[in-house]
Amino acid sequence: MKILEKRLKKGFVKIVPESLDDLWHLYNIIYPRDAVYARTTREVKVQEDYARPKEGRRVSVFMGVRVEKVFWDKSLNRLRVHGVICELPEDIGGRGMHHTLNVVVDKPLTIVKAQWLKHQVDRLDRASHVEAPLVTVLSIDDEEYCVAILRQYGVEVKTEKSTRLPGKLEAEKRDEAIKSFFKSALQALQETWTKVRSPVVILGPGFVKNDFAKYVREKATELADAIVDVKGVNSAGVAGIQEALRSGVLGKTLKNIRIAEETRLVEEVLARLGRSATDITYGRNDVARATEYGAVERLLVADTMLREASDQERTTLENIMRNVEAKGGQVTVISTEHEAGAKLQSLGGIAAFLRFPIG
Repeated sequence: MKILEKRLKKGFVKIVPESLDDLWHLYNIIYPRDAVYARTTREVKVQEDYARPKEGRRVSVFMGVRVEKVFWDKSLNRLRVHGVICELPEDIGGRGMHHTLNVVVDKPLTIVKAQWLKHQVDRLDRASHVEAPLVTVLSIDDEEYCVAILRQYGVEVKTEKSTRLPGKLEAEKRDEAIKSFFKSALQALQETWTKVRSPVVILGPGFVKNDFAKYVREKATELADAIVDVKGVNSAGVAGIQEALRSGVLGKTLKNIRIAEETRLVEEVLARLGRSATDITYGRNDVARATEYGAVERLLVADTMLREASDQERTTLENIMRNVEAKGGQVTVISTEHEAGAKLQSLGGIAAFLRFPIG
């Protein structure tokens, strides 16, 4: 994320998203009632005296939209901001009408808010300093493999494949089947890695992961140089990746990945609840009560709580978040695109670490 200009006292920030992850951050920063300004195209029809309007033509204009809804389309690498036009050249016309801005990578935009919350500014600042936001992961055993990209918002699965290898008593057939299976896994890994050129981690139970890493070193030298870790987990496939995130075995590799921090926080919430600790609470009412006492040290909020809430519910949540920050607490918005976010949702979408028990 490139921050071109930041004037919080005037309520605006001008930025350029530089990756798909940046679009995800913006999806969690742009709320209804904000104003977003960007260059877009709009159809203009030429009207002549005593004649029907000619066929419209699309012209490039700088436009402002008062936000009503935000849609994130990761498959098309764009963010769609829909709302009412609040800024448009007079000769174009159309103020008060609806329009959808397409926010894409490398296209500047300006966001204007009545008030920027600290966690929103912090999120922008973190995104602007991330140097290595992607990690490519292959999770494999002798029955399946999964190739995925770990992004800031979650696990993006690229390829999954299952197989049934011959038994160990059929050694020759099994060796040939493993070679074919490894060839398929390597091809899938290369197709994904070539597009992002990111660090690569290989996961899995037993010796298969090590055998595959050796196979990569023999068959694909350039890709092998990108392998930064080979780690053991109890499962393969997507389950193995989720296990690695929960257990923290990828901590060193993922130090710049937001998903790792979010997973750690949610797992800590569950661990404290599991031992009936008194320094944790969840659910909107209990968290609001703890906030009033100034007891909240860190607040976790599922992103869907902010995006899908009614105006009244969002106002209530934002007041809680402001109160936490005003009393020295931290606020973290958790993505529901990965397993940890789904777990937080099951707790009502909001939880808090407490400085002291509130009874």
